[in-house]
Amino acid sequence: MSVRITTVTKCLPEYTRTTAEIITFLDAWLVGQDERFIRKVKKIFANAMVDQRYSIMSPEEVFSNTSFEERNDIYMREVIKLGSKVLQKALDQASWKPEALDYIITVSCTGIMIPSLDAYLINNLGLRPDVVRLPVTEMGCAAGISGMIYARNFLKANPGKRAAVIAIESPAATFQLEDFSMANIVSAAIFGDGAACVLLSSHEDEQGPELIDDEMFHFQDSTDMMGFQLRNSGLQMVLSAEVPDHIERHFPAIIHPFLQRNGLDIADVTHLIFHPGGKKIVQLVEGLFSSLGKNIDDTREILRQYGNMSSATVLYVLERIMASPPAPGDYGLMLSFGPGFSAQRILLKW
Repeated sequence: MSVRITTVTKCLPEYTRTTAEIITFLDAWLVGQDERFIRKVKKIFANAMVDQRYSIMSPEEVFSNTSFEERNDIYMREVIKLGSKVLQKALDQASWKPEALDYIITVSCTGIMIPSLDAYLINNLGLRPDVVRLPVTEMGCAAGISGMIYARNFLKANPGKRAAVIAIESPAATFQLEDFSMANIVSAAIFGDGAACVLLSSHEDEQGPELIDDEMFHFQDSTDMMGFQLRNSGLQMVLSAEVPDHIERHFPAIIHPFLQRNGLDIADVTHLIFHPGGKKIVQLVEGLFSSLGKNIDDTREILRQYGNMSSATVLYVLERIMASPPAPGDYGLMLSFGPGFSAQRILLKW
């Protein structure tokens, strides 16, 4: 039973600033800090390979003493709006009626809401009352691909069904005003907010790239490398400086056996649809693959235009590549990393 991607769409929050504009807000935030530290923070922002980012909050709100309750209320309000908008956009693009959906997966790790987003989308868009719901809340940047893997498994077991994966993130809502750690600073420098939706189908007559294979990979004893700690002030970023080195050590085990079991090697893959975790990870992957004539230009460009939007970002890369479109017979490899520490992969064929 083949499962195909019908369409991918994205939606952006209303607020946007260039990195140069954001740097002007740092002076007020860093007042009283050592001058060398201030220069270092500004350099991190300036060199993050992110030219622009979008946010559900204005910069004045982000850099204010807003309570966790207030930030999470903004998160809930805006996520519902963005989720409704991006799902409707995808349905319109695919010429699907809302009641055509059999399975809805919502993905987000940057806020807390119960009922989960999918309940609101069912009401707002008029989905069927028997639609199967799955909220994915704690898989971080890897969850966009995780949601697609869950959708593929459902659709493989249920011919003639349709699924939506909606990933919406607001790292801006997790910014910690009183936290001057490198984890908080680096995350503020590289992250942005965004929403994306992927529609998938196991209908025989559906067009689009086929999901050939998928696999998750768990890095043993690495739970302290990435994630959030729940504090009175909100979700505090945990981000180890060892992440790029950890990925580099494990990269052969992540990539090659997965391709080999499908009778392929990296030379057979035309499109590298990688999550842009940040500057160091982009440079790491470029170093590993440039000698093979491969590039991750689309990944780099998404990071530049929008920043790292956690789980939604790899779907922006996918949308950019699908817009080209690839040639029939092309293979694509989707890859993202997340807390746990984990790597998720999907093999596509057009």
